[in-house]
Amino acid sequence: MNTTLGNCSFKQYKLLINKGISLMSLVFATLVVVQPSFAQNQTPQWQDTKVLDQKVAAFLKTQSAGSPGKTEVSAHPIDKNLKLSFCPSPQVFFPSNSKAWGKTTVGIQCGQPNNWNIYVEATVSIIGDYVVAANNLTQGQSLTSSDLMLQKGDLTTLPTGFFTDTSAAVGKVARVSLASGSVIKQEMLKMPIIVAQGQNVRVNGIGKGFSVSTEGQALTNAVEGELVKVRVPNGTIISGIAKNNGQIEVVIR
Repeated sequence: MNTTLGNCSFKQYKLLINKGISLMSLVFATLVVVQPSFAQNQTPQWQDTKVLDQKVAAFLKTQSAGSPGKTEVSAHPIDKNLKLSFCPSPQVFFPSNSKAWGKTTVGIQCGQPNNWNIYVEATVSIIGDYVVAANNLTQGQSLTSSDLMLQKGDLTTLPTGFFTDTSAAVGKVARVSLASGSVIKQEMLKMPIIVAQGQNVRVNGIGKGFSVSTEGQALTNAVEGELVKVRVPNGTIISGIAKNNGQIEVVIR
């Protein structure tokens, strides 16, 4: 005896129920699989501070490229608990008066979708050679290569005006006495006098398409490239540029 439910037999109805359960199970399983994938594609709410740390390090290395030594950079890690809105394109920059040298400050800014700015303390060390006195130097001493030597260290900790090559200081004259091991700075040295007061000099006048030459007497001391006054034989005082070998160059217009 067949029991009927509407137009369906009990067996057919049971089959439909089973199919319905299977379909629902399939839909549920699909949702379970799809939902995590959908979540993974969502934009993060908060910015990953490790990404910002990496951008700061890369920025400092780029900015310090070409420095006269080996560059070492370090920056204070950004607090990982800092809640910054996610930024797809954070920009790293130097605030005013900051540079890739010694203790410095780096800024990070985001324009879209939410505007924010933060600042990070950093240190850029440049390990390289610098010139020091190889022995005690006296005021007025003309320096030779044996008076100088190179020492290695962090260039960013040195006073401004240091030399990185001994050849740049050879031939110059010490303005002051210096102890052995002293860092040689540009302000401590001066060019040697190549024209002395009272010295007989050759004055070369150069004009457009012509040149003249005469003797003269220097009225002041001068280093190479410095302006010096000269009295020529007729008593006239002229000014010219001191050159090597007692030559004075005067441009005639």
